[in-house]
Amino acid sequence: MPRYLWFIIAAAGLLVGYFIYGKIVEKVFEPDLNRKTPAIELADGVDYVTMPKWKVWLIQLLNIAGVGPVFGPIMGALYGPTALLWIVFGSIFAGAVHDYFSGMMSVRYKGANVPDIVGYSMGNVAKQIMRIFATLLLLLVGVVFATAPAGLLAKLTPESLDFTFWLAVIFLYYFIATLVPIDKLIGRIYPFFGALLIIMAVGITFTLFTDKGGEFYSWAEWGVNQHPQDLPLWPLMFITIACGALSGFHATQSPLMARCMANEKEGRFVFYGAMIAEGFIGLVWATVGMTFYPDPTSLMETINAGTASAVVYDSSIALMGTFGGVLAILGVIVLPVTSGDTAFRAARLTIADTLKINQSKPAKRLIIAVPVFAIGIALSQIDFNIIWRYFGWSNQTLAAIMLWAASCYLYRKGKCHWVCTIPATFISAASFTYIIYEPNMGFGVNIGMSNTIGAVLAIVCLVAFLVLGRKPVAGAPDINDV
Repeated sequence: MPRYLWFIIAAAGLLVGYFIYGKIVEKVFEPDLNRKTPAIELADGVDYVTMPKWKVWLIQLLNIAGVGPVFGPIMGALYGPTALLWIVFGSIFAGAVHDYFSGMMSVRYKGANVPDIVGYSMGNVAKQIMRIFATLLLLLVGVVFATAPAGLLAKLTPESLDFTFWLAVIFLYYFIATLVPIDKLIGRIYPFFGALLIIMAVGITFTLFTDKGGEFYSWAEWGVNQHPQDLPLWPLMFITIACGALSGFHATQSPLMARCMANEKEGRFVFYGAMIAEGFIGLVWATVGMTFYPDPTSLMETINAGTASAVVYDSSIALMGTFGGVLAILGVIVLPVTSGDTAFRAARLTIADTLKINQSKPAKRLIIAVPVFAIGIALSQIDFNIIWRYFGWSNQTLAAIMLWAASCYLYRKGKCHWVCTIPATFISAASFTYIIYEPNMGFGVNIGMSNTIGAVLAIVCLVAFLVLGRKPVAGAPDINDV
């Protein structure tokens, strides 16, 4: 079988997953077409604003698709074609499920942010932990999604417009976008950004087939970990690829669009569908890593020399020429930019909910935005690879917590919680194993022992859920009302 068929089968698998498993997940949740959404019930002209379904989907996609589905799959490609399996099956059975429930539970809880959603399912202690955890993750995301596009823009412009210049421009845009009503700036410029994103995805895919048709996955070998440094595929690949298959960051973004949906029936298209589209982006860039470079060592050397942004720059220019390559690079740039702005926006809203500061007036928004951006600018001075390492683990850990919260929600309503419980157990094992194994930010335990401890801890979480998951949470809305 020609190796380019792997890509076609994988892309088709994502599409089939949306229509079949997405329907199953929707049926488990049971959207109510007659129920008022937060956008209608709590309309405020700033964050609760009804928008057309296509625009809500597009903004959701651009919100969640930062550098994760580009940089993560590029680095994940070092492990070989197993990365393709995780992108496809992870997107269908974990990532899209996570995004759907984080979005739809927010709709049911009147546009609540992820700490409140977790609190309603797992109690007040979990809620307070998640407030701290989510805010820190959002700051890390905002920084990662500012430094990465600044580096790419610096490569495209004269030396006078260097990394520092573009970093300042991006932070300025983030600051403005964080403060103004969501439909005034984000709602108006995202269609243009979406066009660039489509050019990037379609252009790179087309040129891979026309220019590299005979070299698809040239060094990929099934059943073999091909990482040049022989790093363990489990759990590192599942943490590295992150947004290309499953991402806790998405849980912080979904409530933004949960506050803009006109009807609950739109949820599958907006939340599940956006993650499937992001999975396709991840599939494209994992394919670039395994096709454009002659071997994994060459890919790793390029990444080490200039992060994954060097892979984006080199491959885009070589495959699409200068003009087309620049458009493709701009398409990649808009991904982190359109996630970074909403990351800081979500951080502002999360802090506002915690401190109970009404956000309808600009002065109230400034009170929170100014210190948040001061911290973000300070973090941007830290080495990118260090920030990414912490982002990867915290991202997947938050995904696990959100999936456990969704499992509790379904368990108490007497529905099939296993659609969330199975991926929650899986990614919990990966996150536990990673932090126990990782020598720089974790405990540095050998991989064999880390695997055992990680598996045991994940099973403990599962047993605790099955024993305690049905118990009602004090102060939470009546489960029959949501």
